[in-house]
Amino acid sequence: MEYASFLRKHIEEIIPLSDEEFDVVLAHFSYKTINRKDFLIKEGQTVKAEFFVVKGLLKAFMYDDAGKEFIVQFAMENWWISDYPAYKIQGKGDLCVQALEDCIVLELTMDNKDKMCKLLPKMYEFHGRKAFSGFVALQKRVLSLMKNSAKEKYELLLEQYPVLFQRVSKTTIAHYLGVSRETLSRLEK
Repeated sequence: MEYASFLRKHIEEIIPLSDEEFDVVLAHFSYKTINRKDFLIKEGQTVKAEFFVVKGLLKAFMYDDAGKEFIVQFAMENWWISDYPAYKIQGKGDLCVQALEDCIVLELTMDNKDKMCKLLPKMYEFHGRKAFSGFVALQKRVLSLMKNSAKEKYELLLEQYPVLFQRVSKTTIAHYLGVSRETLSRLEK
């Protein structure tokens, strides 16, 4: 259960847990393996869970009416991913979440999250701080999309997540940055 120690370390970066408390936490997660190209969430599906990435890389994305892909988020080891507006209301989602590599994830349903937090109120703090960090990252991304040139967005992504460039195709990076593959080729030069 190497994934258990990985999850515990992740949680304990924010809050300490006794062995008994961690056993309670772990009991609320489900272990899943996902093959490359498989979906955790499909557009229009009711979203009942969020996922903690133990191993691998995923993307959350949508298509516009013309079929152009827009990547909202990547999630690699130690990151969380879902279609969060749909997860919050336990409703139908607008995003797809797909594995870009073979993945191991820990699934946390809303029901299990609520039960776990009632049993261990300190987990409210953990999830609150993770959600706040996610909100900060999302706001920075939106502001970057609004004010930065394509070159600046590319350089910022390369600076923040250089490993991403080794793990995904250039077309995928272009979709995340909102530029064409040709534009991305020019930016790399």
